[in-house]
Formats: sequence, C-alpha cells, structure tokens
Amino acid sequence: MTAAAAPPAGIKHVVLVHGAFADGSGWEPVANILRKDGYSVAVVQHPETSFAEDVKFTKAVIDRQPGPVVLVGHSYGGAVITEAGNDPKVAALVYIAAFGPDAGESAAAIEQALPPATKGIKATDDGYFYIDPAAFAADFAADVPSPQVDFMAESQVLISKDSFTSPITSPAWKTKPSWYMVATQDRSINPDQERMMAKRMKAKTIEVNSSHVAYISHPKETAKLIEEAAASASSNPRPVAKISE
Repeated sequence: MTAAAAPPAGIKHVVLVHGAFADGSGWEPVANILRKDGYSVAVVQHPETSFAEDVKFTKAVIDRQPGPVVLVGHSYGGAVITEAGNDPKVAALVYIAAFGPDAGESAAAIEQALPPATKGIKATDDGYFYIDPAAFAADFAADVPSPQVDFMAESQVLISKDSFTSPITSPAWKTKPSWYMVATQDRSINPDQERMMAKRMKAKTIEVNSSHVAYISHPKETAKLIEEAAASASSNPRPVAKISE
C-alpha cells in the first residue's frame, strides 16, 4: 500500500482551466502529480461558447471548493481566470502559456498586437474558430507524441468568436499574486507577448522549452509552479496591492 502524501502547506485546493481547442482531459498528468502531492484538484469543463459562460462555469467550480484555491489557466483559460479570479476564494493565479489581458483587452486584441507564428486557425460560418488539422501538430503541440496529437486534433473543441473577442472588465492579476510559465517555442501565442504579459502582472516567471501545450509536454514543471504558488499564497485571500507601471 502506498502511503498518502502529507497535507501540503499553504493552499490545498487547485482549480485547472483549459484553453481554446481543448478540454479538461489534457490536465490529467498535472492533476495526478498534484493529487499525489496531497492537493485536491478540480478541472473546469467550460464550453467555449461565450466568454460569460466560460467565466460562469469556472466560478461555479471555484465556489464548490471547501477552501481557498490556486486558479490555473492555459492559453485562452488565462483570459477566463483573469476575470473569474476576482472570486474571493481565489488566493493565487497561475498562467501556463496563457493570455493575461488588461482591462478592456481581449485575447484577440493581444494576438493582433504581436501575432503568433501560426497560420492554421480557421473560422466557421457560424462564428467559431478551429485549428486546421494539418497544422495542429506543428502549431499547437509539436512536442507531444504523434498518436496523442492526432487525437487532440480530431477531438478539438471549437471556440466561439465571443469567447476570443470579449474584453476583460476587471483583471484579477492586478490584486492577486500571480505566476507565469512562458513556452519559448509557442506558435499559438507569441512568446514575447507571454513575457510582456508576465512582466506587467509582476508574475513570478519561469520559461520552458515547449510548444503551446506546456502543461501536457512539461507536466512536472507545471505542477511544480502550481505548488510554488500554493505554498506562497496566503490561506486568507485578500487583495494584494501592486504598484502600477
């Protein structure tokens, strides 16, 4: 029988939020590490049908947790946690190759300012976006094994135009401590944009040599960053003053 992990110090609950073109199943390797280390983990399955719905689904999961949480977002999930992170239960934010918009900014606006390398994102006639399967591996998950990438491309979740273009009203990173993982080989968000967003939110930042899906290809590093945030954040969440640039 394997001994249970000792309860972690600091925050004990983690909520994971997926990004565009994906669902929550990609978080499984990270979730397994966190649970082994004594954390409770909840994975949000937001529908990507509208920004308001995605924030609503995320806040519902946060509110079901028995105590303060570390809220983690990948890619478009970063925009979601930037809004949903204002929930009083959220003690810290962790961005994994993610959007961290400012007030009035959307994920789409950030990409227009400094475009990513990918040219594979296509629009449907009914207001959704998807990644051309022919470009999926190179532009989204270049360091993930081929059979897994093929299935990810086949099962991708389309994201609505509303989700991608809706602006943030109140960025939680302005009042909550933040951590950021930059994916240096990212073709879906420009790595220089990731560095800019991390810098302006004054996040504790690390870099990994990774494609866009750093949480899948680098689960150990991702879990370690989340655990650092959990150990560092206060168990009594309250706004943290941050000096404006």
